[in-house]
Amino acid sequence: MHEKLNIGIILGSTREGRVSPLVGEWVKTIADQRGDAHYEIVDIKDYQLPLLGEGDAPGIAKWNGKLAELDGFVFIVQEYNHSLAASLKNALDLAREAWNNKAAGIVSYGSTGGARAAEHLRGIMGELMIADVRTHPTLSLFHDFTGQEFTPQDVHLETVNLMLDQVNAWGSALKPLRK
Repeated sequence: MHEKLNIGIILGSTREGRVSPLVGEWVKTIADQRGDAHYEIVDIKDYQLPLLGEGDAPGIAKWNGKLAELDGFVFIVQEYNHSLAASLKNALDLAREAWNNKAAGIVSYGSTGGARAAEHLRGIMGELMIADVRTHPTLSLFHDFTGQEFTPQDVHLETVNLMLDQVNAWGSALKPLRK
């Protein structure tokens, strides 16, 4: 039997009043019920990352160290102005090798389910040598949220599980490349 993967659920926003922690906890609850990997929330906000090129804060080394411990990722991505949050883009840019040859899934939300942000993220992941999986749960601000309250529709459960199946399969397949 092979060793369980370590999968980080990356919260992609640092904004005040953000709902990404609610979405991340929802994904983690579903993931933990599976028992197929070790899942943990990784909140960009906890690392107090400087903007790229504006210094070498201690958070950068800590951030890279955390990413190096992980075999794959699930990005919680919110759409801002037809793209992803600047905090996520910055966090992606502040690491390089720590992302390489790992698998990732995306759970996005926004007025169009966050689809445009997810598509931008896919291009960035390609450059960072992250293998993104096809299945992509999209949450609607109109159907899955009531104000700041997160009330996901039951239909998303199957999609999240399928995405996690793919992240684990690809994460296992890529693991020999990182040795």
